[in-house]
Amino acid sequence: MANRPQKLEFDGAHGARLAARLDLPAGKIRAFALFAHCFTCSKDIPAARHIAGALAAEGIAVLRFDFTGLGGSGGDFSSTGFSSNVEDLTRAADFLRQNFQAPQLLIGHSLGGAAILSVAGDIPEARAVVTIGAPSDADHVIHNFKGAEDKIREEGSGEVDLAGRTFTIRKEFLEDLEQQSVRDKVARLGKALLVLHAPLDETVGIDNATNIFVAAKHPKSFVSLDKADHLLSKSADAAYAARVIAGWVSGYLDEENTANKPEVREGVDVVETGQGKFQAMVASGGHRLLADEPADYGGLDSGLSPYGFLSAALGACTVMTLRMYADRKGVRVDRIGTQVLHDKVHAADCADCADELKEKGGRIDRFERLITLEGDLDDATRARMLEIADKCPVHRTLEAGAAVVTRAVEPASR
Repeated sequence: MANRPQKLEFDGAHGARLAARLDLPAGKIRAFALFAHCFTCSKDIPAARHIAGALAAEGIAVLRFDFTGLGGSGGDFSSTGFSSNVEDLTRAADFLRQNFQAPQLLIGHSLGGAAILSVAGDIPEARAVVTIGAPSDADHVIHNFKGAEDKIREEGSGEVDLAGRTFTIRKEFLEDLEQQSVRDKVARLGKALLVLHAPLDETVGIDNATNIFVAAKHPKSFVSLDKADHLLSKSADAAYAARVIAGWVSGYLDEENTANKPEVREGVDVVETGQGKFQAMVASGGHRLLADEPADYGGLDSGLSPYGFLSAALGACTVMTLRMYADRKGVRVDRIGTQVLHDKVHAADCADCADELKEKGGRIDRFERLITLEGDLDDATRARMLEIADKCPVHRTLEAGAAVVTRAVEPASR
């Protein structure tokens, strides 16, 4: 199970802010992956979403982002080239390395696959590479420019129609593509490779998969995507590719190499990411979460707010406490849920608050739990379960208060 993708930003090759999504697993993170989308596509195409979701369900966090000038990213697409896409990927890997963990898995779709193959050798932590409908030569994409190629070369730039959208392509873009030697990079890859390709792909022919596979050294694998189209636009095809990747990569991850993992420290570690005004990375053991504020408060809305985390702690503790009680007493509850609402209210107006809180006056924090108990339970059992909810340790801490001790430490001790 995965959390909702988290919104992130980082600087790309041309200095523009690149929009990204990080799909984090709901549990322990086994490894991180980096996904490169197809030419003129975005990070949110079905194939990217399915693959990121499937990997997150297997404990692998996935960063997907829009290349410069595309999707939600800044910058001018017409000023980019294949080399800048490769540099964007290098920046993305650096961002993961600095803020989370370097990617062990690299995935590229179409021209993004050629870019991934080109950059893989410069990401030493990467252990496995996956291409989906990737060309064996970067300049293959020029075939999609139809009658505009001559004009671009003669006049320095021209407009091309791709998937119903118009893009300005410069002569330098063509020359950059023609200077790339993807197959040479594949021959020196030195990492496990999985090639996914559809035999009926009309955009990038199956011969490209053959060229990549022949150029690569073992370990290498090929999986046919049967009747899928180039973009894996059918959900079933995208989901199948996602399952294949998730199953294949497990044999190549290095989950025990502590040199490739951030330091695990006692307690909960919270550090600014440098993205946005408030965003912070919350680390606890092998788990990673983002903390942030809503956009209305100047944040990126990329994670729970501090009070959101506090509400989550109360809700999680309540559910766990009730489940422990039900199991111990043999109460058959199919599923337990708790919705937690938080607000600041005037103490005098809080009719259901304890008298000592009302006496404090002023504004107080009020948490309300809406508990659902699914199953065939009688009224007495339901009432008893609600009483047990009040025994949740976090509930007791909130009501009793706690001591918070603050000390300054030197940055070197982090």
